[in-house]
Amino acid sequence: MAVTPESPQAFRLRSLTWSVYLPTLLFAIGQGAVIPIIPLFAKDLGASVALASAIVAFRGFGTMAFDIPAGLLVGRVGERGAMVLATLALGVVAVGAALSHSVWAYAGLVVAMGAAWSIWLLARLSFVTEVAPVEQRGRALSLLGGANRVGNFVGPFAGGAAIWFAGNSSVFYVQAGLSGLACVCLFLFVKDDGRDRSAVHHGNVYQRLGQVVVSNRRVFLTAGLAATAIGILRASRQAVIPLWGDSIGLDGGHISLIFGISSALDMLLFYPVGIIMDRWGRKFAGVPCLLTMAVGMILIPLSGSFTTLLLASLLTSLGNGFGSGIVMTLGADFSPVIGRPDFLGVWRLVGDMGTAGGPALLGIVAGFASLSAASVAAGGLGLAGAAIMIFLMEEPLHRNKSKAAPVRAASP
Repeated sequence: MAVTPESPQAFRLRSLTWSVYLPTLLFAIGQGAVIPIIPLFAKDLGASVALASAIVAFRGFGTMAFDIPAGLLVGRVGERGAMVLATLALGVVAVGAALSHSVWAYAGLVVAMGAAWSIWLLARLSFVTEVAPVEQRGRALSLLGGANRVGNFVGPFAGGAAIWFAGNSSVFYVQAGLSGLACVCLFLFVKDDGRDRSAVHHGNVYQRLGQVVVSNRRVFLTAGLAATAIGILRASRQAVIPLWGDSIGLDGGHISLIFGISSALDMLLFYPVGIIMDRWGRKFAGVPCLLTMAVGMILIPLSGSFTTLLLASLLTSLGNGFGSGIVMTLGADFSPVIGRPDFLGVWRLVGDMGTAGGPALLGIVAGFASLSAASVAAGGLGLAGAAIMIFLMEEPLHRNKSKAAPVRAASP
């Protein structure tokens, strides 16, 4: 049965299990298995430490560079076609990476890996936005964020087991296999909506994208800046915690333990956060996310031992947990019905600029001042993002409840 504006109760979150959540989990496990090995495999191919580190960044570059093309692709072939294409492409890229003998060929494949990830993320977000009514969208997307978190937590263990038996290259075959399984789920359980997309392509691409930015400039200057601040905090905490731990004399084992405990707290919050977003509003999750992560970042330079750094890290994880699905939900809420993939492409680019800019900001501030100043600066930007969300951003839940709910069926 199709979900209609008059019957949002016809939608059930479980209808997304096979079409969205299981493929997301499989995709995320594969990514989680591969990410720690990307620099190590580059070194196996003869890369220096500096080049191996740069290759890690290539994946993020590929993701950011393809945000807008991904939106254009989804607009042309639809969410189902784009998701299937992304999973197939990632499987091929992963096999190519495993068979690489040239570090530069491998670097190009890492960029392609990021591009496939970008297409997958945008198509999946567009699909859930179309399917889930606004009253349940927060839960639908927080569960999506939760599936990513679980997959990224499980992935390194799956990758480690594969490496133990077959070496570093084996993790890419694990990723390829999981991508193939995700593709099968998408092919079987996601049906094309049959819409005529010819109208979407009237006009020059640059004119369409320019119109998206102009028409939604207030959204990008308020919610977009808040999303950028969230991206900066998320990326910064991943860089600051190990660097600060090293500066106070902690070894790799203790730092890894801090990350493991923090990740467990992160995963516990995604469904309650979805309920909060749907019951009280998106700000009730977004503002605590920004404030708590910001305070945690400001407190990190005050820590001087394993216990105090763990407590500050747990605070940042609590904030990150409050933000499970928040950037996706805001993008879904503010996206227009006509031209939604174009809008979401620009929206993802805005968020990814924060993710890419966080480590760059840390490097600049740490270079001119210190690591502690860089951590406080990131926290300050988080506080600014919270102020923008509180005082300038419109609450999208209240705005959208008066609009029609999605009309597409979630599953066959």
